[in-house]
Parts: sequence; C-alpha cells; structure tokens
Amino acid sequence: MKRRTSAAPSGAIPRLEPEAPSMTSCTTLVDALALASRSDAGLTFLDATEQPTPLSFRSLRATASRIAGALSRLGVNVGDRVALVLPTAPSFPEAFFGVLLAGAVPVPLYPPLRLGRLAEYHERTGRMLEVCGARLVLTDARIRRLLGQAVGRARPVLGCRTIDELLSSGADEAERRPEAGDLALVQFSSGTTDRPKPVALTHANVLANLRAIADAIRDGLGPRPAGVSWLPLYHDMGLIGCLLQAVHFPGDLTLIPPEVFLARPAIWLRAMSRTGAGISAAPDFAYGLCAKRIRDEELEGVDLSRWRMALNGAEPIAPSVLRAFTERFSRFGFDPKALTPVYGLSEATLAVTFSRMDRPFTTREIDGRQVVSVGSPLSGVELEIRGQKGERLAEGAVGRILVRGPSVAEGHVRDAGAEDGWLDTGDLGCLASGELFVCGRAKEVIIVRGANHSPHTIEASLGGIEGLRAGCAVAVGFAPERDGGEELAIVAELAKDTIPSPDLERRIRDAVFGATGLVPHTIRLVPPGTLPRTSSGKLRRQETRRQLEAGELGPPAKVGPLLLATELLRSSLAFRLARSRPPKRR
Repeated sequence: MKRRTSAAPSGAIPRLEPEAPSMTSCTTLVDALALASRSDAGLTFLDATEQPTPLSFRSLRATASRIAGALSRLGVNVGDRVALVLPTAPSFPEAFFGVLLAGAVPVPLYPPLRLGRLAEYHERTGRMLEVCGARLVLTDARIRRLLGQAVGRARPVLGCRTIDELLSSGADEAERRPEAGDLALVQFSSGTTDRPKPVALTHANVLANLRAIADAIRDGLGPRPAGVSWLPLYHDMGLIGCLLQAVHFPGDLTLIPPEVFLARPAIWLRAMSRTGAGISAAPDFAYGLCAKRIRDEELEGVDLSRWRMALNGAEPIAPSVLRAFTERFSRFGFDPKALTPVYGLSEATLAVTFSRMDRPFTTREIDGRQVVSVGSPLSGVELEIRGQKGERLAEGAVGRILVRGPSVAEGHVRDAGAEDGWLDTGDLGCLASGELFVCGRAKEVIIVRGANHSPHTIEASLGGIEGLRAGCAVAVGFAPERDGGEELAIVAELAKDTIPSPDLERRIRDAVFGATGLVPHTIRLVPPGTLPRTSSGKLRRQETRRQLEAGELGPPAKVGPLLLATELLRSSLAFRLARSRPPKRR
C-alpha cells in the first residue's frame, strides 16, 4: 500500500496517510480506522436520560492521533502494553485507537462497578496489570479516584494518567502504521473456571474474525445495518463484535453503558426502535431480563420489526429464555427468526459459529435436556469434537470442542498456545448435521456417584421458584468430607426482602429431584450479590465452590457515603505511596 508521510517535529512519530484503503485491503485496525474516517458513519453514546453524544469516525481518528502524540511524548514505546480502564464513553475508542496509533498495545480492563466488592477488584486488577506487563494505565478523572490500590500493587513504570491530561498536553498529532503480525490488543478471558488469562491477538487475528463476522452479516442482512449495543467495551463481544466491527465494516452504532441497561433494560429496545437498527447482541441472561422486567408502558410506540439479527452468545443459551423473549415482544414486531444463537471465546478472538437466519432457533436433546444449536463455523474456522484420549468423535457424540483458524490466538501472554493450530476450548459439545451444540464447561461437570450431571440443567430447574433471585443460583459438586466422594451443593441468592425458610429449601430439593433425580447434599441461601461473578457478569462456579469449601461466601459490603469516602482515601494514599516507591521491573 502506498503511503505519504506528513511533516512531524523531530522525535515525533510520523503520521502515515494511507491512500484510500478498501475493506478487503485492510491488514490492520489502523487501516480500518482510516477507511472508516472517510465514511459518514460513526458512534452515538446514550446516557441514562437517553440523550445522545455523537462521535464520527473522522473525529475519532483525529482525537486518537492527538492521544498517540501525547503517549509518544510521555515515553510510550512500540509494543508497550497500555491498560485502559474506561467507561462506555467517547474516551474509550479514542484511547483504544490512540494507543494503536502510537504503536503500542491496548489492554482493556473493567472499571470498578461493584463498589461492595472493591477489595476483590483491586486484587484482580492489580494482578492483570502485572501479568500483561502494563507500563501505563489510562482512565478518566472519576474512575482514577478509586484505582489507587490496584495501580499501587502493579506500579506501572509510567503510572496512571487520564485522557484529559493527554489531550491537554499540547502534543502534536502522530500516527504509526503497524504490521499485520504485530499485536493489536491483549484481552483477558472471562475467568469463569479460572483466573482471567491474557490472550494476545495480532491484527491478523482480529481482522480475520471481523471479516468472517462481516461475511455472516452480509449473507443475512445485506448492506451494513445500524447496530445498538450495551455490552461492555472491555469485553470481547462488545469490543470486537460491536465497536471494532462497526469500524471495520463502517456503520452507525449506538452504545449504551451496561450499568444503564441493567437498571432500565427497556432502554435497549427503545434504542433499537428509534434508530431502526437491524443488529444487536447480548448474552442469554439479557433476553430473559427483558422478558421479565420490561413493562408494556415502557415500550409505547416501539417497533422491533427492523431488528433482523438478535445475536445470543457468551454463555449457555436456554430454549425457555428464547421462547419467552419471542412471546413477550412479538406483538411489538419482533420476528422469531431474528434470534441468532452464536458461539465464541476470547482465545479465538471472538466468534466461532453463527446460526442460520432463515429459520427459528433449533434444539437437540442431549443427556435428557434440550440444547440449542449455535450454528455452523464461520468462514475459515474448523471444528472438531474429541474424546478424553484426543481421538476424533463421531457425529452426535459429546466431547471436547476444538477450534482451528486464522483468528485463533497463538497463546496467552505467558501460557502455552494452541497445539498444531488446534485450540482446546474447554467446552463440551457435539456436531450434528454440520451444526454445533454446546453442553457446558468440562471443568464444571458435576460427578455424583460416578454419573455426570450438567450444572445448567440443575440450575434451570430452580427458575420458577418464588423467593429466589432469577438466574442467580449455582450448582457445584463439592466434597463435604476429606475422604468422601463428590456431592451436589446449591448456592442460591434470595430475592429482595425474602427470608430463608425450611419450606423454600424443600421446594428447591423437590425441583432438583424432579428434574435430575438428584438430592442436594447442601443448600445455601445467600443475600443478593453474594455469588462471585466475572467482569462481564457471568457466574463463577469454581470460585463459588472454593468459597463454599473455605467458608468464605459472604455478601458484598453495604455501599454508602462512609464506604465510598474510605475507599477514596485508601486510593489516594496508595497513589502517594506508589509515587514514593520505584516502579516494578518488567
């Protein structure tokens, strides 16, 4: 690709101006942004009052170039990891692309949203900063007030800066063009069964996945439709599947902060109607939340007939949730064929399979329960189902899901990568008629008296029990005695203002026995917010088991002015202490 270099002061990174790249010629995300900046498309951010803040891709590129120049002046070098702890706001894409334009590697991390779990947040975030080798943390002024303890544990060489500080530094615009094989980002796995692992993705990995997703969208929807997303931008589904896809396949995208959606889920459907968006994505729990919590009066004038691709992924998909969503919103024009179950994982960049759009979702009975098809592999992706000894299994047999393709990462930042190009996902499933059916995580299978049981089947049986918080129950196998076998334990969060009772425990036992023939050994009813979750909101079953066995299960601290003031003071002191100590050696 021919390029011309604009004049730049001595010591600055020269700005490279690609000559009108096409989507097929893009080899890096920097190319994709250059292409998007020539379009009329852009992003719109909605706040809690549904007021829009527009950001064109042209403006995004200009601001990112200013950030790149400031990062260069600060001492950020090519290949340096720069952690981003930012909300869903224009500052996130500006910082993300600013880091890329400086030749560095962005590492999106989640902000401190659960104030009652800040001790856990500081430990996990400090560890992630250390593991990825971040030399700088970028955030905003509001979030930085709470980051002191996490940053103080990792002590990055260049400290913690805000986007406003960079933009007010007076640095010149700059741009560096990376190569396809260079790192594009480090994204952490969700950590449902283990600690989050840093997955290193090259520009080639990301572009391969973006192209495959774009092909699937074109096949189903034709020209790029407008989209809406409330998914966190620090998570692969929100970052790659929504934000980066909108840049790569230029189209308008409306973004809603995840905390706003969780408080008022109707804002999602109103945005779909108001913008005429044809595509959006969410985990299964979000569709269930909408079906249960949205009132008709919140949807006055809403028309969902233009929503043609409702992607559902990132966690197990319950047929009952899909049916409930369809039944609830069909009178607002929602088409059942729009529901599109998908499968993916961070180690494969994002997407692995997509369902067909010419029919409603389909299911298959596996081990006594209905499992939803998540479709066929995307272009360039291969799938195999293998047994315990690594042998390839016949169609319909359940085993470990292995993935191979150009979007599969070579490895974690400090861990071994895929063997011979094949990545063992850790998930169980089967292939039938070319479609994938995912049965759950291998590490989460519960073995009671030699028989395997899926935690999802057990947890689903608790869905209609009054007094339990919907979708907030975990089934785990644990050993109550050191020399004994594994038994079934249920840990369930109580609904608001519900008091534990023997009758509630009896109804739980009856529901589990009726669905599975198992009798729970232990039932723990806990306050709302007790169950450990990942940064994207998924329940962490293995961590629940660990805390149960260690006697550490407890509710989050009550959030109030005193707690907030204490945390702000601790954060300030941690920043002062970090400044007085030398940075950790990398």
